[in-house]
Amino acid sequence: MPTAGIDVGSLTAEVVILEQDQILSYVIRPTGANSRRAAEMAMEEALNKAELSSSDLSCVVATGYGRISIDFVDKRVTEITCHGRGAYYWNPAVRTVIDIGGQDSKVIRLANHGRVVDFAMNDKCSAGTGRFLEVMAQALEVEIEQLATLSNRALNAVSISSMCTVFAESEVVSLIAQGLPREDIARGLHRSIADRTAGLVCRIGLEEQVMMTGGVAHNSAVVAALADKLKTKIIIPSEPQIAGALGAALLAQEGS
Repeated sequence: MPTAGIDVGSLTAEVVILEQDQILSYVIRPTGANSRRAAEMAMEEALNKAELSSSDLSCVVATGYGRISIDFVDKRVTEITCHGRGAYYWNPAVRTVIDIGGQDSKVIRLANHGRVVDFAMNDKCSAGTGRFLEVMAQALEVEIEQLATLSNRALNAVSISSMCTVFAESEVVSLIAQGLPREDIARGLHRSIADRTAGLVCRIGLEEQVMMTGGVAHNSAVVAALADKLKTKIIIPSEPQIAGALGAALLAQEGS
């Protein structure tokens, strides 16, 4: 029977429906102010896409910071475990998972079968996360989807001294006022994220192969800067944002 995984983060909620290791459908939608409602709507949409009803599901597992608020699940599992399991599904050779989400970032080291052996996490502030990039895009007066393109046109990289989102925004505004190219500022921002993330990697040790998950993996400039900093290739799955929900669905499948 099909199973479902729900990952409710600070910015988005994802649902993956799985049957016999095959993804039947997935949904990504904004979390908004009500994480429980976001999970319900994402689940309803995913079921409709898979042409199923809730009674068809044998097990539902929730993960993410909002997992406690969801009352229609069979089990709740930490996002560390779920992201590791999701990454292993895409590539069993992966041993380091770098996940940069909306409000936190984490680095996970895996053993065989996607088992987590160590991790490091930044959940104290939004520095270097999706929210950080949103604020910086606003300061640069571009859409967040345009940040990578802007950065790729840079001739140099402006050094960004602060990683605090509030202070970095003020710094970017000041750099623009000084007449420095927005392209160079964007590249500097991406390099600063790579530097901060590499610090997390160093805390647990880099082991290849490396995969990046989370919404920020869609930003090619962050991926390139991080690959350059770590001196390694970074694997990007087909839809990096659903890694947690996919891992939850796989765990639901194993436990059903």
